[in-house]
Amino acid sequence: MLAPLVARSLRDLIRLLTGARALWRGAEPSAARRVYFANHASHGDFVLIWSSLPRLLRAATRPVAAAEYWSRGAIRRYLIGRVFHGVLVERDAATRCHDPLQTMCEALDAGASLILFPEGTRNQGEGLLPFKSGLYHLARLRPEVEFVPVWIDNLKRVMPKGHGIPLPLLCTVTFGPPLRLAAGEDKAAFLDRSRRALLALGEEAAT
Repeated sequence: MLAPLVARSLRDLIRLLTGARALWRGAEPSAARRVYFANHASHGDFVLIWSSLPRLLRAATRPVAAAEYWSRGAIRRYLIGRVFHGVLVERDAATRCHDPLQTMCEALDAGASLILFPEGTRNQGEGLLPFKSGLYHLARLRPEVEFVPVWIDNLKRVMPKGHGIPLPLLCTVTFGPPLRLAAGEDKAAFLDRSRRALLALGEEAAT
């Protein structure tokens, strides 16, 4: 009973701090299995995307998160495991016990949608870092799944790195048209197309 209450409280808190507006540009909320891929500047990014989804979609959407970060400490483990039902992946190839792609595919096969950050790490600059190859391999393994670009605007200023107290500022979460891997499309082409789709949303949000 406690976990749903914590989830609602966090949703309400982030909406209060950010005034989070969800904008659907060429996409509509859907129960179809999706991978929401977004720019990444803050540990609060997946919470903002999650809280921007309609209630029924939130229940079926799981963030992909770094096991080495979220496994540290009882509070982090509780939040990612019991509240957000996160899909934990081990990023260090030398020490990992489970294949991250297999872990994500298992979550999709169980009916979940995912929130994923293809830059692989938080970006404190402008624009986007190069995308990691995992987005392509996931699209190759599960070609029926929709890949939806999501641009987060302003959260980096709400939760600046090194500051413990969030600043109340208006944020927007823009969902773009879904993508799928095209027949014969190679890794470089798909990653470039996905990255350009995400940047286009960012440019639109800035105007």
